[in-house]
Amino acid sequence: MRLIARIFSAYPWTLRIPYYLYRFFQTKYSMGVVGIIWNEQGEVLLVEHVFHPRHRWGLPGGWIGNDEKPADALIRELEEELGLLATAETLVLFDKTQRNHLDFAYTCSIQNTVQKLSGELLAYGWFAPNALPKLHPFQYQAIINAQKLREG
Repeated sequence: MRLIARIFSAYPWTLRIPYYLYRFFQTKYSMGVVGIIWNEQGEVLLVEHVFHPRHRWGLPGGWIGNDEKPADALIRELEEELGLLATAETLVLFDKTQRNHLDFAYTCSIQNTVQKLSGELLAYGWFAPNALPKLHPFQYQAIINAQKLREG
């Protein structure tokens, strides 16, 4: 083992070969992030998505980019899709929601009101927790967790 360590020490670039071989055979994941935003009446912000035919209404959010932190991706997505200036606060749920997909859900505070709707969205609305439309189970559980945290 000392000989191997000396080789890697003398030729550190040789570590790239096993690293890339290892990475090639590992599962790759996509990641998404959503935000739970409450208004003063205790209602949660939902958006109607163009590209989600099974669960049209859902929490605002989107994909996490390469080398992007989940909270940073959420802030970016909220600004791009709704023109919201937001702060990601508390992670309330993290789960594997599809075969190779991970989702994060954060509570958020906002500094302004909805300014626009991106081309990915049809509408937005504020919904009481007891009057939610059909949501993806992950998003429903995220709202429940956030509500418990609020009441907490």
